[in-house]
Amino acid sequence: MDEILFMCGDKKRAVIATLNIVGLNTEGLAKNEIIAKALEGLTIETGSDLQKILRIDTYTSETIAFQKLHTALPVFQSRMGALLFLISALLSRGLDSIQADRDDPSLPLVTAPFGHASQEIVNLLLCGQAVPNVFDGRMDFGGGMFLKGISMSVEVGFLTLLESLNFCKVGQHLKCPKWPIWVVGSESHYTVLFALDTSVQDENELEERESQIRRAFDAQDQSGGGGFISVEGFHQVLREAGIRLPSEKLDHLCSTGFIVWSEFCQVILDVDKSLGGLKDSSGLMGKKVFDLYHFNGIAKSDINGSHATSGAETLVQRPRLTKLKVSVPPRWTPEEFMADVVVSSGPGGNESSGKDTEVTKPEPSQHAPLVDCIRTRWSRAVCNWVGDPPSIV
Repeated sequence: MDEILFMCGDKKRAVIATLNIVGLNTEGLAKNEIIAKALEGLTIETGSDLQKILRIDTYTSETIAFQKLHTALPVFQSRMGALLFLISALLSRGLDSIQADRDDPSLPLVTAPFGHASQEIVNLLLCGQAVPNVFDGRMDFGGGMFLKGISMSVEVGFLTLLESLNFCKVGQHLKCPKWPIWVVGSESHYTVLFALDTSVQDENELEERESQIRRAFDAQDQSGGGGFISVEGFHQVLREAGIRLPSEKLDHLCSTGFIVWSEFCQVILDVDKSLGGLKDSSGLMGKKVFDLYHFNGIAKSDINGSHATSGAETLVQRPRLTKLKVSVPPRWTPEEFMADVVVSSGPGGNESSGKDTEVTKPEPSQHAPLVDCIRTRWSRAVCNWVGDPPSIV
């Protein structure tokens, strides 16, 4: 919390909003009881009502701000906590700066009637700026018109189901954060995906090369993340990435007047590394296997529904943590993978010993909407888990 507020305040200040209706001098459980009692019957119907109970403090020392947050933690754990932390982040950034960050300052930051956070709020908490988009940098349309995205590397990333549905394109800043932690957005809820091993984001030589080419491609993409560029922009990508395509492949890609990333990617997968492509002629590029963990902190109940008994409220989903085993296949196509990769079926066997070998087939993939989100970060990922499927709603 302390780091987020100082990030919003450009590392210079943090503003902490608490309540002036409660005393915080009691230790332990009694403090929670005092806060709960003070909030009983509290109604806030107007902005003036809220202002009357707010206490605003500004800090320039991270140590002192941390101590204040630690003392006030029970307040942030109360039913007012989320609102107070949002106010703290907004004031730390400064309301004028918040409005300057946004593409359309007239839109609400919290959407009615359900109180969903806008993307500006999510980005404010992730990167310290209330920009409304998830792509990297700024998209310039000319004539002074542009859209603002994420301009810097972040410590905690963001993935969204909307990208798997082709409604947006999350940039590399949010997909590849400093730490392997991602906020996962669905249509109505936010959950958390994380790994305990930071190496899950490590790339081998060809993956780094693909990322380099993709960054050059995205820099020419003026479609809002649609994944296509002009022929002129394509030639710029080839120059920047040092790719020498055979003339027939180049003519084929340029024949429609625009180049789609998915088609371009398939072409460079068949172009040798010596020509700037991604073809792994050595056949040594193996799959990656790692563990991810998903936490959904929401508890859902069904009132008078199919799970209810005697008109009572029955809990149908508890907060839960799910461990996922993730396998990312090699870059070659599945057919080539099935044909080329073999392992010994007996002890001491040779990998090319004919009948004593068998093809290593990938585990059957389990599916849930979370898997679609994971595949926006690791394409073609195969995910498996034990028990109920992870829920992002």
